[in-house]
Amino acid sequence: MTRTTTASGVIRTLLPAYAAARESTCELTGPELFEAERRQVADVIPARRAEYLTVRRVARACLAELGVQPVPLVRGADGAPRWPTGTVGSLTHCRGYRAAAVARSRDADGLGIDAEPCTRLPARVLAQVASAAERSHLDELAAAGADVPWCRLLFSAKEAYYKVWYPAMGRWLGFDDAEVVLEPGGVSGTFVVRPVSGGFRRGRRADAAFDPVATGFPALRGRWATGGGLVVTALAAPAGSLPRPDQAGRTTTGTLRWAQ
Repeated sequence: MTRTTTASGVIRTLLPAYAAARESTCELTGPELFEAERRQVADVIPARRAEYLTVRRVARACLAELGVQPVPLVRGADGAPRWPTGTVGSLTHCRGYRAAAVARSRDADGLGIDAEPCTRLPARVLAQVASAAERSHLDELAAAGADVPWCRLLFSAKEAYYKVWYPAMGRWLGFDDAEVVLEPGGVSGTFVVRPVSGGFRRGRRADAAFDPVATGFPALRGRWATGGGLVVTALAAPAGSLPRPDQAGRTTTGTLRWAQ
């Protein structure tokens, strides 16, 4: 039996109306996928293959919603998915959840979505992804008493921001190159992510002179929600808001954090 995606659910509520967004909480069956996609996961374990194929079926449903014909959604050498001409998009997957968001380029310069388990980050991971100022911010939020894993939310917000940053700028961005301010609500709220200069680990990297602020890449406001054991974040950059790809240099320094 064919299983389908749903356009309802949390991801749809976090993005502008011009974005098609869908999600699934189970692995999907349906039309056969493209040979180029099957080749990319021919040698991976079955669970990883099912995850890869399902999130592409979800993305294909988003493209169909926009009237875009099916095409292979393969990863490039950098690990980022390649979207059809005239569209931008983002994928995310974690245990028990797959989601995609797509928009036409005339409406958006970029989209970024991320889903994570609704649990606290290990302390050693938090030390790698949050600055001292951000950890102080997290302490203040925790003191307010809301039952939200703020550290995981901060991590997710940076991942969503990176998914907008990389297609536009074509270069690696470290966790310490961006700063998050979370704005609490009940089970949902908003956040702002902005690039920062002089990241706390940049001095130890080969591209230490790179200044994310000097690129002109803007701060972006996003939305977050929790529920069903997940933290989900989403960002949209309206058309004309981001620097053009030819305005950004490229670097081979660093390792991309995501491959979908």
